[in-house]
Amino acid sequence: MVSPRLLFAAPASGSGKTTIVCGLLRALKNRGKGVRAFKCGPDFIDPLFHETVVGVPSGTLDLFFSDRDQLRRLFCRHAAGAEISLIEGVMGYYDGLGAATDRASSYEVAKALDAPVVLVVDSRGQSLSALAALIGFLRFRPDSRIRGVIFNRMSEGVYGALKPEVEKLGLRSLGYVPRAPEVMVESRHLGLVTPGEIEDLGQKLDVLAALLERTVDVDGLLKLAAEAPALIVPPAPPLPILPRTRIAVARDEAFCFLYRDNLDLLEDCSAALTFFSPLHDRALPEETQGLLLPGGYPELYAAALSANEPMRRSIREAIQGGLPCLAECGGFLYLHRELEDMEGRFHPMAGVLDARAYRTSRLGRFGYITLSAREDTAFLPVGESVRGHEFHYFESEACGDALHAQKPTGNRGWDCGHSRGNLLMGFPHLYYPSNPKLIERFLRACAKEV
Repeated sequence: MVSPRLLFAAPASGSGKTTIVCGLLRALKNRGKGVRAFKCGPDFIDPLFHETVVGVPSGTLDLFFSDRDQLRRLFCRHAAGAEISLIEGVMGYYDGLGAATDRASSYEVAKALDAPVVLVVDSRGQSLSALAALIGFLRFRPDSRIRGVIFNRMSEGVYGALKPEVEKLGLRSLGYVPRAPEVMVESRHLGLVTPGEIEDLGQKLDVLAALLERTVDVDGLLKLAAEAPALIVPPAPPLPILPRTRIAVARDEAFCFLYRDNLDLLEDCSAALTFFSPLHDRALPEETQGLLLPGGYPELYAAALSANEPMRRSIREAIQGGLPCLAECGGFLYLHRELEDMEGRFHPMAGVLDARAYRTSRLGRFGYITLSAREDTAFLPVGESVRGHEFHYFESEACGDALHAQKPTGNRGWDCGHSRGNLLMGFPHLYYPSNPKLIERFLRACAKEV
């Protein structure tokens, strides 16, 4: 498959990747280009910004969740028909699963997709030293795949002086971005704020796109992307033919952490997805046969979620009546008896789990995990596993012990999760394609084929 593509990486988080990628997506869309966006790693929030700019969901590219062949299939599926795809890296370019490995890094994704890399170098407080950092990244691996550079927070004068030096290295000097605080995105405890919380986001994106058209060689980026070779993609393993089932998926301001690949797998297995809002709707959709409660920010909307007592009752009674349900992180918090908000007040929630969920001051458990069943559950039996990740400042009085989470490096692991009949819930965010059989069992339970 021929698919023009670029991966944007950086020496470290906070270098400006998201801002620059979103600005370029907007600039390309304003030019009338058909663009697609992707994000390396397990992040949910950056893809929400991509989706806001492009108008279609952003894809996840992660070599812990997927092997090389599956990664290529997922990329080609979502990039089909696009004139160019922009891939945003994660953390530092070579940072992988552990402190001293590049496994599952942006670098590994670039190799798997044979993608040219543009390094975004944050140059605040630097001039020639920015070039030293660039040279280090270029030489750290013989096949670095770095083909060009954009300097962030650099003045026009400094860029003009450094550009000839960059070109002596055999790299393309593709522009600079001056300091522009008016288009920067603020952060909170789980990362960036979500797009819906930024006033006049569309106007800010247009301002950013216009700025990049002046200071970045967008035509040069298009030319570099077109040099990416065709990808050979092996066929996907067949999926089972399952009965049509209607799955209610929570999606609103409070529940917005959804992997596109998870939803695609459900639909590929004949599920009909119906989106609803625990904040604004009064009951589950009619004829619901299964329920997904994903992660998000329920702690920011705890009062409003609590005030919607009819929805809390609808969900509680449906689950207690045997409705199959997968609930993770924010969805898990919602199923507690009470949830603490950001001001320290507790609010009644759905009450499926007789426990409180409360705020802590630090990340207790975070990062990639492989989950295995400690006991047979409805959807994951002993002997099978599914991959996922945890990232949360909130804690529960009852985290559960139906599953065991194991970090991919080192010896750290912990028990977590609850399995009750047709309910599987806990803090981990699951990546369904890492074990499609879990979803097959879930959908068979929804169709009452158990």
